[in-house]
Amino acid sequence: MTEETRVVLTTCGNGEDAKALARVLVERRLAACVNAINSVTSTYRWKGEIQQDQETLLIIKTTSARLAALEQAIREHSKYELPELIALPVFGGAANYLAWVGESVAKLED
Repeated sequence: MTEETRVVLTTCGNGEDAKALARVLVERRLAACVNAINSVTSTYRWKGEIQQDQETLLIIKTTSARLAALEQAIREHSKYELPELIALPVFGGAANYLAWVGESVAKLED
């Protein structure tokens, strides 16, 4: 199951947007868990200018099978023109936790 688990990073402009997105992802079974870290300072170049903003970082646990649908949901619900979408493979972890991630995002039978 380890090779299937992914951690996805994205940011939101504020805590309320982050809560709403996290809820959508878990309700749709696209994420097993979403951690929100409020008030991260992001420094980046956007349209030729250096920007510095306070954002909320979301750490999303999912599987490779649900990754495309999760990315689509982030694009649909993000208020950003270009939302951050970084998926990282998980190379280790507690087997029972990784199994829970897989079970939590498994598609329900129709």
